[in-house]
Amino acid sequence: MSSVLYDTPGPRAKRRNALLSVVFVVLLAALVWWVWRTMDDKQQLKWALWQPFTTSEAWTTYLLPGLVNTLKAAALAMVIALPLGAVFGIARLSDHRWVRIVAGVVVEFFRSIPVLLLMLFANEFYNRYTQVTSDDRPLYAVVTGLVLYNASVLAEIVRAGILSLPKGQTEAAYAIGLRKGQTMSTILLPQAVTAMLPAIVSQLVVIVKDTALGGVMIGYGELLSERGTLAANYANVIASFIVVAAVYIVLNFALTSFASWLERRLRRSKRSTGAVLGAEDIEEMNPAAVNGGFGAGTYA
Repeated sequence: MSSVLYDTPGPRAKRRNALLSVVFVVLLAALVWWVWRTMDDKQQLKWALWQPFTTSEAWTTYLLPGLVNTLKAAALAMVIALPLGAVFGIARLSDHRWVRIVAGVVVEFFRSIPVLLLMLFANEFYNRYTQVTSDDRPLYAVVTGLVLYNASVLAEIVRAGILSLPKGQTEAAYAIGLRKGQTMSTILLPQAVTAMLPAIVSQLVVIVKDTALGGVMIGYGELLSERGTLAANYANVIASFIVVAAVYIVLNFALTSFASWLERRLRRSKRSTGAVLGAEDIEEMNPAAVNGGFGAGTYA
């Protein structure tokens, strides 16, 4: 079966695709074998290096506290950055020039600075000008850096998601007397959320991984930095890196899986029922437009 973007492969193309698949599998198997042999030659597969991960001490003392700190910083950054990014994204679409310019300057400024540099500046700021204790300062600095950078990126995602909607959506809303604020909150944003969700989830995954920057430079006890302490005690650097990488993979896979489920649910819930709005439905949405006339509501 053919489509606009894809032609059904013929016998020759099928043989070529099958050959390429076999070559890829062989090369992948060779790579896995080479990695295995190299680690075995370097004595990195000895059971003594992996045995600590089968006991509770390595997890309860090092990895789980680090994972909790990673999730704490990431969750706080997500909760703050998401609404802040939405506000700045909508502000960049404002009809008021001064709002649009100020929001644009803020977004472009923080989006241009590396997140690690933002963490360092935040750490120094809390050290010099606030009463935040030295124990809490790394968490505050990590969350601040993540929020400033990712809120700016999310603002652009929100703005692009809203602009991607057909202009007819806005025109139809104005035709029934909705004001711009009502159009944005009841029509544009709910539709844009589904379109923006994959990009938003990708950015949330970035937030989870970027918490590791706080452990590198400002001593925040997240998962990767706690891995260093564990490796120093058990002398299993490679094994600890592999285990922590697996933890990150599981964590981010769970996040993306939940987002995929949520996206499917949102798409199903927004399917049209084919119902036609009556006068009472329009009046409930915007009584002023019905009582005062469509024209008055449009230019209110």
